[in-house]
Amino acid sequence: MKKKILVAEDDKAIIDVVKIILEDEGYEVFTADQGKVVHKIVATQKPDMILMDIWLYGEDGGKITKELKSKKHTKNIPLVLMSANNETEKITKEVSADDFLLKPFTIEDLLHIVRKYIKS
Repeated sequence: MKKKILVAEDDKAIIDVVKIILEDEGYEVFTADQGKVVHKIVATQKPDMILMDIWLYGEDGGKITKELKSKKHTKNIPLVLMSANNETEKITKEVSADDFLLKPFTIEDLLHIVRKYIKS
């Protein structure tokens, strides 16, 4: 059974590239560009990992992360923040995310962080 990854990102180009890379590695990838879609996918698909941009359409990815990390049924899903924000490391700690990936990142950076949290 394929491991599931949710990519929550407001930049369609980034979503497309990350989705292709992760699907080529054998993961099942779900995407969202809005907070309400994130919540729906988490509830219905129960992803094994979430890659979350700090800024999503209409919502703060940090706020969504904090909510997910405070709930019993979602707190153990590895959640990595993605951002070009120079405060990303600080925000990661504040919202209890598991890790962060600074943009722009390489394919190797992306796969390294995914493999760190999803064991085959």
